[in-house]
Amino acid sequence: MDARVPDVAQQLLLIERELRLLGLWASEPPPAEALASREPFCVDTLQFEEWLQWVFLPRMKTILEGDQSLPRVSGIHAMAEVVYCERSVGALLAALQGFDRLIANG
Repeated sequence: MDARVPDVAQQLLLIERELRLLGLWASEPPPAEALASREPFCVDTLQFEEWLQWVFLPRMKTILEGDQSLPRVSGIHAMAEVVYCERSVGALLAALQGFDRLIANG
């Protein structure tokens, strides 16, 4: 098992927590066709926070629970900075940056 797994799991919980605190957590999933986008971050069909909740977090949970290899790179923080440039989401950005840092230190 990758020694980073507990820290990555904690970081994912922080990301979820921040989404909830910011009111960016949805109770209903988007339509299946929106989730099937082939674009990075599903930019053509989802809001970034929807992608985090319905694509990124479940995918990472599957990776962790299946003891699969963690990604080798992550640029989620950079994308979030662009998306949220006019919003006050500092703790979410910090949580995403923490995730990127853990992945980069692999």
